[in-house]
Amino acid sequence: MELAQRITGIKPSVTLAISALAKAMQQDGKDICSFSAGEPDFATPQHITAAAKQALDRGKTKYGAAAGEPQLREAIANKLQRDNGLDYRAANILVTNGGKHSLYNLMVTLIDPGDEVIIPAPFWLSYPEMVKLVDGIPVIVNTDSSTDYKITPEALNAAITPKTKLFILNSPSNPSGVVYTRAELAALAKVIVDRDIMVVSDEIYEKIIYDGVEQVSIGALGADIFERTIVSNGFAKAYSMTGWRVGYLAAPLAVIQAASALQGHSTSNVCTFAQYGAIAALEGSQECVETMRQAFAQRRQVVLDRLCDVPGLSCAKPDGAFYVFVNISSTNINSLDFCQQLLEQQLVATIPGQPFGADDHIRISYATDLVTIEKGLDRLVAFVRAHI
Repeated sequence: MELAQRITGIKPSVTLAISALAKAMQQDGKDICSFSAGEPDFATPQHITAAAKQALDRGKTKYGAAAGEPQLREAIANKLQRDNGLDYRAANILVTNGGKHSLYNLMVTLIDPGDEVIIPAPFWLSYPEMVKLVDGIPVIVNTDSSTDYKITPEALNAAITPKTKLFILNSPSNPSGVVYTRAELAALAKVIVDRDIMVVSDEIYEKIIYDGVEQVSIGALGADIFERTIVSNGFAKAYSMTGWRVGYLAAPLAVIQAASALQGHSTSNVCTFAQYGAIAALEGSQECVETMRQAFAQRRQVVLDRLCDVPGLSCAKPDGAFYVFVNISSTNINSLDFCQQLLEQQLVATIPGQPFGADDHIRISYATDLVTIEKGLDRLVAFVRAHI
């Protein structure tokens, strides 16, 4: 059987593969310290699960509107107006099967074969694969520590061609944890408006920020940039709802109508009772979000304190998300070999930077408990000292 060409060039998710391998090794009785998955280790807050249970009891188990339950679309629009200063209405919202699905729907809806999509590196590894799946062209713009792993307006402007359709912005970022400032976003917005392209702002980590850093949505910076902005978000990270698979797009009406039609012919509606849990997440107490954020902040500091004392390793202090992106270039080991050897020799699972566009880095997730963090870092330190 000959597979379609569009699928043969797609790389499997390294993140999911390593996470699955680490879990399999744990099931075999090995003492794995996993820093691989971007998944909070907290249970979904009780008031959210209770709302889903109540929805089940009320018979919310049937087909729903392909674009999402009206009450949830309204709650998301209210949230975007209240928290982000974005003047969306319920009609501008599409509820999707997770944040990843929202981005894939957007690519299918917006990108034609040959259209270029600008992606700053390091990037979340699924971005370029999604672009390639719709026969678009990922245009990777490399960044480094000299710009705090952020794309500059000059670099963005230089990357734009007549074929450019979309710019992908991720703040807070996976894998680097960087958060763009209001001034930095304003400078990027000027380029986007002047060159008349679209931007999708992936804000899935918006609630996980530290040290009083301000999270700004680029679409809130003026009417012109708002018209060119699409927001992707979801409930997985802030509310520890990774398995619920509820995300959303917020966009100009024409984009949402087209993406809703697509969803109607692909997945149809998101799990109905899960959407009622999402409503409770937005409309209920936000204390759970702050509790988890404070725990992540404590874990981040432990990781940074330990890593700063390790010769051969360096990392920027992340302002958001729950990752540190560690420079391993001094070890003279590429990221794939580094992570494989670390897992085999020290039973520590990390993610190589190569699929994120930075082969001299690894990603460490601190979305796990402090005991695992301390033990895993002990092993990581031992591994590095043996190799430099």
